[in-house]
Amino acid sequence: MRILVIEDDSKVSDFIQKSLNELGHTVDLATNGKDGLFMATTERYDVMVVDRMLPEIDGLVILQTMRASGNKTPALILSAMGKVDDRVKGLRSGGDDYLVKPFAFSELLARIELLVERCSRVDVRETKLSAYDLTMDLLARKVTRGKEEIELQSREFRLLEYLLRHKGQVITRTMLLEHVWDYHFDPQTNVVDVHISRLRQKIDSGHGKKVIKTIRGSGYIVDGES
Repeated sequence: MRILVIEDDSKVSDFIQKSLNELGHTVDLATNGKDGLFMATTERYDVMVVDRMLPEIDGLVILQTMRASGNKTPALILSAMGKVDDRVKGLRSGGDDYLVKPFAFSELLARIELLVERCSRVDVRETKLSAYDLTMDLLARKVTRGKEEIELQSREFRLLEYLLRHKGQVITRTMLLEHVWDYHFDPQTNVVDVHISRLRQKIDSGHGKKVIKTIRGSGYIVDGES
């Protein structure tokens, strides 16, 4: 799993990172809310662990901002504030689970694994994806824009599916190489750019609203309304 930990207590964050690394997981750390929000919205993570009381931007504000933009990355709130009202506020702000400090690592790990499993089950059941007037039927392997059916090659279909599944999130070139081409290294080719260009020609050409947008220096995003 790729996990983002947003925690300003270095002892806690180092402990979590070391323990998860030992299990083979990749962990990125942010020590303040501003950096954490930037990483959460520009990179793809399987799950997040978010401290509630953070410098610069509060943990709950991070979650509220993400959810408002359509980012559904599962998030575990980690906090010393453990009253019922605190936990309820955290969950209503966009947290998927709430763990009170001090905590046992075994419980933290179990909650992370359950969040990722729950999110995966939801993704499997989702068989129709959309943005603006574009619709993708995964069972029928059919893509339409308005009333027009669009024929896509296998790789183009996978590329569009990945972008639509992560609507509202900035998707980097590296993420596409890993999840669409299964490359866990950069082959130093323009394969992503070429396929994005071909896909745009098929789904955006002749339409006023563009489904795939470029975020200069970062990657691509689909933010069309469903």
